Order: sequence, then structure tokens, then C-alpha cells
Amino acid sequence: MGDLARGTIHGRPATAPPTGETLGPVKPKRAGRLGDTVVTHLVDRIVSGTYPVTSALPVESDLCEEFGVSRTVIRESVKLLEEKGLVKATPGRGTRVLPAPGWNLLDPVVLEAQIRHDGDLAILDDLVSVRAALEAEMAARCARVITAEDSTALTAQAEVLAQSVHDPERYVAEDVVFHEIIMRASGNRLGHAIIHGIHAKARLSDRYNGAPSPEDFARSMAEHRAIEAMILGGDTEGAAAVMRGHILGSWARRRPAVHGALGRADAT
Repeated sequence: MGDLARGTIHGRPATAPPTGETLGPVKPKRAGRLGDTVVTHLVDRIVSGTYPVTSALPVESDLCEEFGVSRTVIRESVKLLEEKGLVKATPGRGTRVLPAPGWNLLDPVVLEAQIRHDGDLAILDDLVSVRAALEAEMAARCARVITAEDSTALTAQAEVLAQSVHDPERYVAEDVVFHEIIMRASGNRLGHAIIHGIHAKARLSDRYNGAPSPEDFARSMAEHRAIEAMILGGDTEGAAAVMRGHILGSWARRRPAVHGALGRADAT
């Protein structure tokens, strides 16, 4: 599902910075977006370590002045940060940053900030591991329960993917559809929702995408054909193994180049 996606910021929330950049001064233009803007910037500062664990957020008056919003907006924003597991507001002690293990990484704003500041790719390693485990299970279940209608859709999508192999942008989009068919056909709605959320955010990041070569696309296509064959053949163990190998292998091939590029960027 988008394993070979090229870097893009299309679809990125307006309040989020491009990958590798930090959020600057806020000048919101629409009243309806004030709270979202404040939350996004505060999440970025917490995740980046600008506001370290156990430290207190600036007082309400300072935040109101910086963001140009009312105390009501700031208080609502702090409540949202609490819901995301990032802070705890205590009367008389202020609002303090909580340890990272309690942060809600399934929250899209938190996850995107984590990926943006993932200097050693640790969060992406974890994301790929979770994705591989869930999609392998769903591929196995799909091989067991797939309907004739979904079998036809999977075969048709594999053909579309094969026709797109020399068009990177189209291939990426069709790759997503291929995996979506399998996840939907498996009937695992929770797994589908988790993967849909975390992978959609990962694909927005250059830290995840890398720069695949034509050989990478050809190898990816061969792996998709193998997944298709295992599922349509009813081979549950084979479907799980090939899906897991496809996801982990794609990241293993892509990761060194991504990490090297990050190292060069850090040195400049």
C-alpha cells in the first residue's frame, strides 16, 4: 500500500510544515481554524522537545498573546492536548508535558509530528512492523474468506497496477487501491482502520518514501503478483508470508537510502 511512494506534501494539513521543518510564528487567517492551528503548533513543540517532558507550557496569557486568540481557545486547545495524552493540566501547577509512552500515536496530529521529528527513523521502524503484522494477518484471512466478487476486483486491480509500473505517480495510487481491496475483503475493520490511518500519514513523509528506482517498481509488482496468487489460491500461510516479506523487504531496501539522506541533510 504505497510502499514505493515518492515524497509529496499533497493532502498535508494546512497547519503542518513540510517534512524536516519546524513550525514558525502563527498567523491564522480563519477563526474556525484557530483551535486546530494552536493544537498543531503545540503538539509539534512537545514532540520535538521544545517543551521537554515534565516542563510546563507557557501560561495562558502568553499563549493568547503569541497566537492571537482568546483564553477560551487556549483552554479548549489544552483539553485536546490532554485527550491526546500529551499534557496534564493541574490547578496551581499549570499544564505539564507527560512522558512519550502515554502519547496517542494513533492520533493523526501526534503521529505526523512524530514522523516529522523521527531523526533515527525509530517510529517509522515501529510503524512498518505494525503494518506488516496486521496486513499479513489480513492477507491470510482474505485468502480464507474472499468472495468471487472481491477475487475479480483483486485480479482487475493487479492488472491495472501492472499497466502503471512505468508511471510512478499512478503506480503509487493504484498500489494503495490493491492493498485496500485485500484489507476490505478480509473483513478486519479495526485492522483496516489502523493501517489506513498510520500509513496515510507515513506516505506524506520523505522520511518514509525514499526514491525508488525502476527496478524497485518492477520488484514491487512481482511481489504484488505473488500476493494475488496466494490469496486467490486460498493459501493462508503463503499469503501472510508474502505480504509480510513485501512490506518489510520494501522498507529494508528503502531505509538505508532514506537514513543516509537524512544524515546528509543534518550535516548541512
